[in-house]
Amino acid sequence: MKSSTNIRYAVLITSLMAVSLLGCVQDHTVPASNVILASTSIGNVLADENGKTLYVFGRDVAGDANCAGTCRDLWPIYYKEAPSVGTGLKTSDFATITRPDGDKQTTYKGWPLYYYKNDTKAGDVLGDKVGGIWMASKAHYTVMIASRQLVGNDGKNYTFDTKEGVGNSTFLVDSVGLTLYAFAPDKFNVNTYTRPDLSNDPVWPIFVTSATIGDIPSVLSTSDFRTITAVGKTQLTYKGWPMYYFGQDSKQRGATKGVSVPRPGVWPVVNNTSPVAPN
Repeated sequence: MKSSTNIRYAVLITSLMAVSLLGCVQDHTVPASNVILASTSIGNVLADENGKTLYVFGRDVAGDANCAGTCRDLWPIYYKEAPSVGTGLKTSDFATITRPDGDKQTTYKGWPLYYYKNDTKAGDVLGDKVGGIWMASKAHYTVMIASRQLVGNDGKNYTFDTKEGVGNSTFLVDSVGLTLYAFAPDKFNVNTYTRPDLSNDPVWPIFVTSATIGDIPSVLSTSDFRTITAVGKTQLTYKGWPMYYFGQDSKQRGATKGVSVPRPGVWPVVNNTSPVAPN
């Protein structure tokens, strides 16, 4: 009888230990990431945990949220406080903003994130290129599309044709929304501005990039981009135009002060309607 009781006791202890170990394993299960890189027909894009594509809007270049009302109906906002991220993404690239309507929205590299209502399943990218200013969000864009009023260093409003006027213009920016310019006297893939001693580089800094060009928005042609070596730096060119920043934009997202310096047309912004640089 005593032996039988000991056996039953040993079985009970073993069962309890197994349950305890199982609980420990379950407690340490890694939760699914809120934001992942998902494979689609246009490459890897940011998506939620269900694989639904996330997008950015060119008019949000300053880091604000400009899609509201009926726009927001078509482009629902994405919000997850302190999202966990999957392989290939960095938590530090994500933040939260409070929109003008009071709601919160998650941003990636300062760009507010949205869904597209017409995407019905994981991997859909139907919102990419809509209006020429919506882009599926990617981890490593080299350039992006912005759309807003151009305001020169003189405080005047300009349009893309370098004339005074009111209205949003589309132009290229880097991955964090800093405006890129061309120098009108430059030649095809030739930087004629920067001095060998770099003494004027702080005024119009070279847009330095890696020799391997990253992702380009689908609305643009990747064949229009290449890199050149200018005064020892790797500089991105677009349609043969070497790309620069303007120092007095002071690294402010969406700032376009350079369009009026020293007069309109000398340092224009560029987009897919820009002419090819001359030889």
